[in-house]
Amino acid sequence: MDVVLLERIESLGQMGEVVSVKNGYARNYLLPQGKAQRATAANLASFEDRRVELEARNLERRTEAMGVSTSMADATFVVIRQAGESGQLYGSVQARDVVEGLDGAGFKIDRNQVVLNRPIKALGLHPVQINLHPEVHVDVIANVARSEAEAERQAAGEDVLAEEDDDLDLQLGQAYEDDDDDADDGEDASGDSDDGSDEDGGDTGGDTGGEA
Repeated sequence: MDVVLLERIESLGQMGEVVSVKNGYARNYLLPQGKAQRATAANLASFEDRRVELEARNLERRTEAMGVSTSMADATFVVIRQAGESGQLYGSVQARDVVEGLDGAGFKIDRNQVVLNRPIKALGLHPVQINLHPEVHVDVIANVARSEAEAERQAAGEDVLAEEDDDLDLQLGQAYEDDDDDADDGEDASGDSDDGSDEDGGDTGGDTGGEA
C-alpha cells in the first residue's frame, strides 16, 4: 500500500514522503495512529494544504520532547525479579515494566515508545531506548535486581554475581581445609593407638621375665 507520511518514521522516510508499505503495517499501525494516510490524490492535496500546520505542530512536539529528554537522560528505575545463581531471571523484564518503572520515577510514557528488541532476562544495569518523538530518543537504565539492597549495590558499581562467586570459592576452600583437618586428626589418632600398643607389649614382656 502507498501512503503519505504525516510525520517522520524511522526507516521509512520524512514527513510528506510517499512510501510503499505492507498492507497490515499500514492498517494496524500507521493509519490508526495517524502517522500516515493513503496516498490518494485527495489525501495528497489535503496534505499540501496542511503542510505548514503539520510542520509547525511537529516542531512544537519535537521541542517539547527535547526538553523531556534532558531531564530523562540516564534516568534509573529498579525492577525486582527472582533469579538463579547465574543471574538469569525467572521470567523477563518487558515494555510494560519499563513504563511502570519510569512512572515511579516521575515520567509518563506509552508502551509503544519503549524500544526493546528482546526482553531483559538477566540481572544488572540495562540501557533501554525511549522514543519521545520520531526525531528524539533517550536512553534510561533498568536496574534489575533481586532486592532493593542488591539494586543499590549495582547502582554503586558492584558486580554482585562476581562477589557471590568469590564467596562460593571461599566456602569451598574452607570445606577443603576442614576435610584436611579431619584427615590429619584421624592419622594422629591412629598413630597414638599404635605407639600405646607397642609400649604395653614391651612392659608386659619385661615384667614376665623378671618374675621368672
